[in-house]
Amino acid sequence: MKILVFGTFDNLHLGHVYFLSEAGKRGELFVRVGLDDTVEKIKGKQPRQSQDERIKAIREEFPEADIRLGYRDDYLKPIKDIKPDLILLGYDQKLPPGVSEDDLGCPIERIEAHKPEEFKSSLL
Repeated sequence: MKILVFGTFDNLHLGHVYFLSEAGKRGELFVRVGLDDTVEKIKGKQPRQSQDERIKAIREEFPEADIRLGYRDDYLKPIKDIKPDLILLGYDQKLPPGVSEDDLGCPIERIEAHKPEEFKSSLL
């Protein structure tokens, strides 16, 4: 089963590791990491770590996963390329601007939070 997750994963922390671990338990893990300029466009600020640093941190924790950068102009391209069986979102994650669940063509589920009072990126 192909599992697709996407996100910024800035300063990889235990909440991210929990999310990715839970996703990996479901099947073959595909991780798409937001480009620096995409993160700025969506979140209104640059990530603290570069896209290369964020990918490297995830690779160190999850060497078996397929980890790549997302696409600048087509948020649906990873879905078209991978054809996932399931997309998992974080407990507070939103879909990219202009993308609805109807656009995805596969089920979506949320992974529950892991100590969000401690491991939420905006708190760290």
